[in-house]
Amino acid sequence: MKKILIRILLILGILLVLGGIVFACLGIYKKATLDIPNPVATIEVEDFGTIKVELYPDKAPNTVANFIRLANRGFYNGSSFHRTVPDFVIQGGAKDGDTTASPMLSDIMDNVEEDESYNIPGEFIANGYEDNNLKHEAGVISMARSDYSSYGYTTEGYNSAGCQFFITTDDNTSLDGVYAAFGKVIEGMDIVEEISNVEVYYRDGDLKDGEEAPKDDDGNTIESDTPVDEPVITSISVETYGVDYGVPETVTPFDINSLFYQQYGQSLN
Repeated sequence: MKKILIRILLILGILLVLGGIVFACLGIYKKATLDIPNPVATIEVEDFGTIKVELYPDKAPNTVANFIRLANRGFYNGSSFHRTVPDFVIQGGAKDGDTTASPMLSDIMDNVEEDESYNIPGEFIANGYEDNNLKHEAGVISMARSDYSSYGYTTEGYNSAGCQFFITTDDNTSLDGVYAAFGKVIEGMDIVEEISNVEVYYRDGDLKDGEEAPKDDDGNTIESDTPVDEPVITSISVETYGVDYGVPETVTPFDINSLFYQQYGQSLN
């Protein structure tokens, strides 16, 4: 009787172990085959409407993580599209309206011991990242970055993206492989087109020889393609469908002004 009871308990134990293994395998299979939608960003633009953008974490995971983190922490709320070029791009997302500033670590994470500005690695082919083959077709969203090539520092600009982004309004193959595309408009392309055609102070090439660019009320030179009334981004939020894309990998910004000051005793500004 005692032997029979031991056998029964042993069989039950084996069945429980097998059941646990089967359950674990089913969980792994379900997770592996679960069709989780790509994250979708909703961009609300005051007086214009809503733009929805599907993001592609399989192509540019760190770029997507950075954008989600900034958007869902309210970083972009109240910013604007500060550069609009028909048949090219609309660009926005500058920190506090300052197109020269990088975001801060506290903008993407909590409990920062030493707050510093940051950039992210460029996820594009020219920077040695081979997994991103997205083309800059009309409606593609991509990260803006600095270009130091005219000063002899081409590769230093590759890891200089931070918070600014642009949406293409036409196919632009010249941007392929040298800027980190990370999604595409799925709704509101008509609004993107409308924004690209707003009135600007002047276009590149409009100034005659010797003619100075207009200045703002503080005496600062206004850049070409700057809207007279910049379209305001009321908010950007991203639906992640329950997926946590984490905190992005960051790099220290390349400080070309300090470099030039050390070399030549002057800054570029």
